[in-house]
Amino acid sequence: MLKQLLAALAGTVMVLAGSARAEIDPNYRMVLLTENFPPYNMAINGKNFAQEDNIDGIAVDIVREMFKRAGIHYNMTLRFPWDRIYKLALEKPGYGVFVTARLPDREALFKWVGPIGPDDWVLLGKADSPITLNSLEDAKQYQVGAYKGDAIAQHLAEKGLKPITVLRDTQNAKKLMAGQIDLWATGDPAGRYLAKQEGISGLKTILRFDSAELYLALNKEVPDEVVQKLQGELDKMRSEGFVDDILNNYL
Repeated sequence: MLKQLLAALAGTVMVLAGSARAEIDPNYRMVLLTENFPPYNMAINGKNFAQEDNIDGIAVDIVREMFKRAGIHYNMTLRFPWDRIYKLALEKPGYGVFVTARLPDREALFKWVGPIGPDDWVLLGKADSPITLNSLEDAKQYQVGAYKGDAIAQHLAEKGLKPITVLRDTQNAKKLMAGQIDLWATGDPAGRYLAKQEGISGLKTILRFDSAELYLALNKEVPDEVVQKLQGELDKMRSEGFVDDILNNYL
């Protein structure tokens, strides 16, 4: 009987200790970085630097609500270029970057919260483009524009293509219409949204070649309890229909 009592007490102590370890420091604060990637994240003024309430978009609304529900403090900044903010999140404890595709070669580099939203990968052409493709292999004979540092550009390179990259994806919409590239490798709905902002519509999907889920990528030093709390709140938001409502509001 004494052994059973001691075992029960030991179990209780272990549970309490585990609970204590799972507590999130009320003063813990994260630095969240993002870029202009409409309609997921964008500066209200359209520029390449914005902070806090001057940023909106599908992912921004979801991330804000997620952190609010989790009770975790944060600062949010939108800046340029993507390569820089990705590197900061990779190297600095307490940093996170969104939205980014969760790819096999990135899996071990971050801790992940998501998915926040889908991102189909497409090759777009002008409305009157005569190009037809059955695979990415067929695209090797064409000039393909992509966004520097983006997962799509990386994927194309891995498949043996040599994408022509630019620092801002909106440049590709203009280059496509000007005949400087034959195809634009981009995300859907992101590409169409960006083109619309430039007054360009009617682009044709020549090939839908892959898809990815977009996530919040957190530095490996972010405490597991923070990651778990955020993921739990996001899961609740999705089950409540909050995530779908935000997507529909923008799209």
